[in-house]
Amino acid sequence: MSNQLFSNTGKLSRFIIRRDRLRIPIWLLSLAIFTFVLALAIPGMYPTQQERQIVAETMVNPAITAMMGPAYGIENYTNGAMFAHEMLLFTAIAVGIMSILLVTRHTRADEEDGRIEMIRSLPAGRLANLQATLNVLIGTNVLLAVVVGIGLYALGIESMNLEGSLLYGSALGAAGIFFTALTAFFSQLTVTSRGTIGFSISILLLSYLIRAIGDVGNETLSWVSPFGWILGSEVYVNNYWWPILLTIGVSLILIFIAFYLSAIRDLGAGLIPAKPGRNYASRFLQSPLGLALRLQRTGLISWAVGVYLLGASYGSIFGDLESFFSDNEMVAQLLQPMEGYSLIEQFIGMLMSIIAMICTIPALMAILKLKGEEKKNRTEHLLTRAVSRTSQLSCYFIISVIVGLVMLVLSAIGLGSIGNSVLDEGVAFSTYFSAALVYLPAMWIMSGIAVLLIGIAPRLSGLTWLYLTYSFFVVYLGGMLKLPEWMGNISPFGQIPKLPVEDMDWMRFFILSVIAVVLTVIGFLGYNKRDIHG
Repeated sequence: MSNQLFSNTGKLSRFIIRRDRLRIPIWLLSLAIFTFVLALAIPGMYPTQQERQIVAETMVNPAITAMMGPAYGIENYTNGAMFAHEMLLFTAIAVGIMSILLVTRHTRADEEDGRIEMIRSLPAGRLANLQATLNVLIGTNVLLAVVVGIGLYALGIESMNLEGSLLYGSALGAAGIFFTALTAFFSQLTVTSRGTIGFSISILLLSYLIRAIGDVGNETLSWVSPFGWILGSEVYVNNYWWPILLTIGVSLILIFIAFYLSAIRDLGAGLIPAKPGRNYASRFLQSPLGLALRLQRTGLISWAVGVYLLGASYGSIFGDLESFFSDNEMVAQLLQPMEGYSLIEQFIGMLMSIIAMICTIPALMAILKLKGEEKKNRTEHLLTRAVSRTSQLSCYFIISVIVGLVMLVLSAIGLGSIGNSVLDEGVAFSTYFSAALVYLPAMWIMSGIAVLLIGIAPRLSGLTWLYLTYSFFVVYLGGMLKLPEWMGNISPFGQIPKLPVEDMDWMRFFILSVIAVVLTVIGFLGYNKRDIHG
């Protein structure tokens, strides 16, 4: 009986590999190259032990701890310890996102589109597709672990030995396997791929926030988060392997539960039943804008809560941050405070550049949703009615622009309300809002690029995410890696002044806005002319 449940799993595994013959290599190469480039850059940036110890002093403040995790081995801060502290957490998040998207694609999304029903009509076991998906994704994460581990050791960087390098790669692989298992579990509970991705990403963000709060205030809380387990391996310092085994163990439990739920539920259904809709749609829902908004309502609400909590979590450490900066002379000399501005105000400008790029994610998801609907042949039905292409695209573009604005405002509210509550002398709310809203032109350009690609080259619309990733890389790590200034200038986020410590440049604001308008107009013209199937 068990053999029948998993019959032809091997063929389905090969079929999944065939479908993802480009996606998986691109993910693996991007993650590996990103890791190796940063690893090679660190020895050149801080060649002496004295310079590394100065950096170590800055790494123990609450802000950096909340953002990157606790620093280990700061008494003798080696290249390996510095690299693991700065890169392991964020790379693990990227690996988690990769696993979530790929698992959803081959489980709930295929079931939603009717592909699993077709597979079930063939001599394939009831659990064969789920097993095949897990085989491919677990294999992908194991391959990533091996490539990264051996690759880091092969670079020959001092203090990055074989055991530590293999542990670093294993930590990434374990994080990917955990979110593979988690997504497989949620794919049994939800009815739609949107729900599967929404729940999985929500747990990923919640895990990051719980770890951040725990690392700053309560170490025990950090061990509730899978990211806390990964960072607990203390790569290149103590090299603990048991947190990796813990992560794999919990993943196996989730996989077992996913198999059980898949075996007992009906095809096309989820364990969490969908709520019945109204008998009659409201007037707003009958409009293209209302429909577009309704399709994304749950995801947008989740992102709104997430960005508010993200701002609030960073605001909660402002009290400790001020005392840390004032008591540590070495850090004060390194930061070189600007006359007329507090260190908190300087930190707000730096932090908002990162938060703004995170807020851009739901804005891009809102506009790229149209491409997903087109791919599933749902836009044809609307366009055969009294809905023009311009109206259709406008609805998603308007939602994208509004979502970007709302996310920035919510993050500023979270940062300011909680930050001021823990400060003896708070910062004016106008400072928080101006530091956030100044990034609107950069977000408009990103939405404009998405519209442009949807209009003239829909198959390349995914490049928008690559450009956002590049922006994050050069803005967040540019100063630390001493990258050339022109690399940051290529990104719209690199053109934005960090208020309040930098002066507002209204001319640049205007030019960026004009660029966004031009990109958007070209995209609309292309969308009205091209074949709707791209």
